[in-house]
Amino acid sequence: MMFERIVFATDGSEHAQRALTYARDLAILHKARVFLVHAYPTMSDLLGFKEYSSIATHRIANGQKILDEALREFEGTGVEVETELMEGPCAEAILKVAETRRADLIILGARGLSPLTGLLLGSVSQKVLQHASCPVLVVR
Repeated sequence: MMFERIVFATDGSEHAQRALTYARDLAILHKARVFLVHAYPTMSDLLGFKEYSSIATHRIANGQKILDEALREFEGTGVEVETELMEGPCAEAILKVAETRRADLIILGARGLSPLTGLLLGSVSQKVLQHASCPVLVVR
């Protein structure tokens, strides 16, 4: 099977870093286009708080930093990469990008930066596995 459009989701965690190696190497091997995705928590519940603007700015800047770090791993590879910084639940954001970009593979880490480190699979990877319309590679 050839992969042409790979969605790689990252939160900057250790598992995501390991998954990034697979995303980069598979993209090089298949000459695939990569869509780097990072979703930050929804902000709508904070509307009206005076700190809203600074929290939003921080979340967006942090998300962009995570994407920029992942993007550096593709420098010099010849792989075409686009970044997607989204607000909202992570699994839903990943699935939306995969659908919109007509991905034929989603790659993500088994667990992210959640305090629930005892789970075999994180809730995001589990949800993506259950609802994706294309193959999903979950990296431990």
